Amino acid sequence: MPTHIQHPTIVQAAGNKPKIIEEYFGRVNSKTEDVSIARMKSPSGWIEPGQTPEFDEYTVVLRGTLRVSTRGGSTDVHAGEGIIVHRGEWVQYSTPGSDGAEYVAVCLPAFSMDTVHRDAD
Repeated sequence: MPTHIQHPTIVQAAGNKPKIIEEYFGRVNSKTEDVSIARMKSPSGWIEPGQTPEFDEYTVVLRGTLRVSTRGGSTDVHAGEGIIVHRGEWVQYSTPGSDGAEYVAVCLPAFSMDTVHRDAD
């Protein structure tokens, strides 16, 4: 029998400005540990702390531009494009453009506070 997810759960986001995370599948909304899928809406000028996660993160940008910074440099991912950040790689996400960004993030295994390993403040 399929599991019907009727609405996401809003999850608190890290960063310097309010960002909306709508988790459809994951540890919070569907009690799924294998994968998390969330729609993100971040404002212009948003930046989150760097992190070295224990999961792969697949991101598809729906609107605006998402900047993905790693030790190797930065990549601007525009609407209609995607990017994979592999587990164990340091990464920092931001939305420097005037329109912010809307995007879908898929984490394998599912995102958790215990496995994201954010940089210390």
